[in-house]
Amino acid sequence: MADGSVPAASVAAGSVAASGARYAGLAGAVLLAVAGHLGGALPDAPLGVTPASIWRAPDGPATLICWLVGTALLVGAWWSLRDGAPSTRWAYVTAGLWALPLLLTPPMGSRDVYSYACQGWTYAHGVDPYSVGVAAAGCPWLDTVAPIWRDTPAPYGPVFVLLAALAVGLGGGLTGTIVALRVIAVAGLLLAAFCLPGLARAAGVPTRRAAWLALAGPLVGVHLVAGAHNDAVMLGLLLCGLLVAIRRPVRLGALPLVGGLLLAGALLGLAVTVKATAVVVVPFAVLAGMRRPYTVRALLRAGGWLAGGLVGAVLVTSVLSGLGFGWVGGLTHSGDSEQWTSPPTAVGFVVDYIGASVGRDPQAVPVIRAVALLLLAGLLVVLWFRSWRALRGVNDAPRVARVGVAGVEVGRSRVVLHGAALALVATVVLSPVFHPWYATWPLALLALTAVRTTWFVLPVAVATFLALPDGTNLARFTKAPGAVAMTVLLLTLGLILLRSPTGRVRPVDHEVAG
Repeated sequence: MADGSVPAASVAAGSVAASGARYAGLAGAVLLAVAGHLGGALPDAPLGVTPASIWRAPDGPATLICWLVGTALLVGAWWSLRDGAPSTRWAYVTAGLWALPLLLTPPMGSRDVYSYACQGWTYAHGVDPYSVGVAAAGCPWLDTVAPIWRDTPAPYGPVFVLLAALAVGLGGGLTGTIVALRVIAVAGLLLAAFCLPGLARAAGVPTRRAAWLALAGPLVGVHLVAGAHNDAVMLGLLLCGLLVAIRRPVRLGALPLVGGLLLAGALLGLAVTVKATAVVVVPFAVLAGMRRPYTVRALLRAGGWLAGGLVGAVLVTSVLSGLGFGWVGGLTHSGDSEQWTSPPTAVGFVVDYIGASVGRDPQAVPVIRAVALLLLAGLLVVLWFRSWRALRGVNDAPRVARVGVAGVEVGRSRVVLHGAALALVATVVLSPVFHPWYATWPLALLALTAVRTTWFVLPVAVATFLALPDGTNLARFTKAPGAVAMTVLLLTLGLILLRSPTGRVRPVDHEVAG
């Protein structure tokens, strides 16, 4: 219309489409809850099953049909509003509505929650979970744990071991412990939901879009709510730490910057001691906590205070738990699983297949994984320096005068948060192991910063279909074709990137939302 207003018919049509998406997603969540009750990751569910054996079970057809249709409805509803929900309140209400059926279903998508329970039981009974596996510790719920994790030390930090032990103490038996672990995971999501509006305002993006993409995604409901994965706790603490670094709401005497950085560092330290993945965001949090002028001296000062908070949190939790730093050694066991869903592992598989065809045994998987980790380290450094250079570009007064102080602040936040998001994307892509819920790590930060959404929403949607309700990972049964397909995809993306013009670092004033 000439005055720029939106026609009433368009508004009505959008409202109808949004309502359709809301109730289609709710129907999908209900069907997934039914699939969980029929054939989820129940304590007495058989291990080592196949899709064919699940189909032959008494409730197998109903389980798989409810899972497939429910997942398709949930993914489709989320996808249809990927450009943003009608309002922030609408996004929060709908995400909560979809989560309700999944709160009441047995664990779904994996059996990791039983590992958490046994690790908490181990610690609660005076045994170091970083020294022995849950089998040697004598966990009474051992039969519920996937065989691959029965003899490995806990790969999580002391904060999560303490939370798992708390769940065991509150829950008493296995069922109560699982309920308590789910409550802890939901608390992490609520913390993330609380922080999202502040981060969205800081980055100059609509909260209705950020909240929808970050909280209503199918992986969140299936794996963080129903599956009670500790990634939810890590994400809540991570977003809270970034928000505090950006806003600096805490004073230390007459030094608000110092107080905010110490608190931000402590929150990020707690995130790291839940799941070590959070450490890749820390260098970007330092940039988030800086203020103009962006000089090396200011960088060192902000980095020192934030590092102080982080190291303090890690030391306190490690010492008070009595576990020390044994959890660092447990991280080496996170790559015990080999699946083509990890791009480096897929490439290693293909090299092995080629070697086998000519009578060789290259055993390329560990080599390619090591190369990928080195590449990840280099890429993280590059991403950080790009963000640092972008911030340095606003030290000159004319640029500040052109976009205003508020505009510079928005651009600064978006640059830093997007750098952190890409760091998490690189970590997911180049890690030795990929599980579907790993895709939730960068999701919230991408929702806060990415201009286009399809490139990260599509992989999340695809990943939702990888795990059956009982935790059976379909990647196990598609090893060769999956590895070849992943390698071809990587080569294709590499060629596209090589042929595209090399992007330069855009100054912060170009990042201000329009």
